[in-house]
Amino acid sequence: MEWLNYHHLLYFWMVAREGTVARASKQLGLAQPTISGQLRTLESSLNEKLFVRSGRHLVLTEMGQTIYRYADEIFSLGRELQATLKGRPANNRPVRLMVGIANFVPKLVVSRLLEPAMTLPEPVRLVCREGRPERLLAELAVHNLDVVVADTPVPPTVKIRAFSHLLGECGVTLFGTEALARRYRKGFPRSLDGAPLLMPTDTSALRHSLDDWFHAEQIRPNVLGEFDDSTLLKAFGQAGWGLFPAPAAIAHDVIRQHNVVRLGQLDSVRARFYAISGERKLRHPALVAISAGARRDLFR
Repeated sequence: MEWLNYHHLLYFWMVAREGTVARASKQLGLAQPTISGQLRTLESSLNEKLFVRSGRHLVLTEMGQTIYRYADEIFSLGRELQATLKGRPANNRPVRLMVGIANFVPKLVVSRLLEPAMTLPEPVRLVCREGRPERLLAELAVHNLDVVVADTPVPPTVKIRAFSHLLGECGVTLFGTEALARRYRKGFPRSLDGAPLLMPTDTSALRHSLDDWFHAEQIRPNVLGEFDDSTLLKAFGQAGWGLFPAPAAIAHDVIRQHNVVRLGQLDSVRARFYAISGERKLRHPALVAISAGARRDLFR
């Protein structure tokens, strides 16, 4: 019977978590050459390449990502065993899902996307972090995140091993208070020329798509505000400062939560959402559930 050397696995796990041998050596209290040598021994015993170098960091290969998940479970079990031996009750070990959310992805979309993961038979511990896509992709590269939910695929300028999985797409709906919608409903969408509009900033894919559409249609709205945060944009829209866009897939939720009405829909302007992961094929059970749920329930 072949036995796995768990010391080697621990060194591998720590390097994957820290991103460099130098940082892992500080955590483990071992010399860098020792850890590097043990990693080479582990790769030799498995007959697999586990890391590739990307600048100053070590990035997991596809097989390395698979082994990392097993290692994470193994050492999680070890911590659980220690807790049990010390008299603390063992948990029903939830599957951890670390999600990065690009800052302009609507929170209503995120909650709908993540809902299937929370209803799996096995418990899921969800950790969400919001930020700019470039920072989140850096976190994904060093395995601090399992997935990034974004409104664009990975840019070609980003030199990390990551794969963009399209979750779905839909048209864009414009909303406003009853008074604003009544004022600009006649002649829509030509009525948008000069209309007060609240827009996402130019860091979002939706803004680029809207700008292109307005330019093509020769419509010049009066942009009164630009927002990085989609929730703040909707709050200003609810207060009556202007009309605002949101993905058509969450139109009913926007109307219900923000007490606004639908002005009209721009089907040729598309909102797309992606799950960006380090895997060519989604394997994490929660991510598989999210992808299936998006196609089944949100972007039908």
